[in-house]
Amino acid sequence: RRRFLPNLQHHRFWVEEEKRFVRLRVSAKGMRIIDKRGITVVLAEIRRAGAKV
Repeated sequence: RRRFLPNLQHHRFWVEEEKRFVRLRVSAKGMRIIDKRGITVVLAEIRRAGAKV
């Protein structure tokens, strides 16, 4: 039986506020969301959920 897996990529994003790169494992759609909303907003949501970034 065929499985449809997400298109996950390891991608480095530059965070200007922290002057560093963060490496995230995101889907192609997730990259578009980060481009649209901004890496700072997305990182704040990830940290609020309890993940270490």
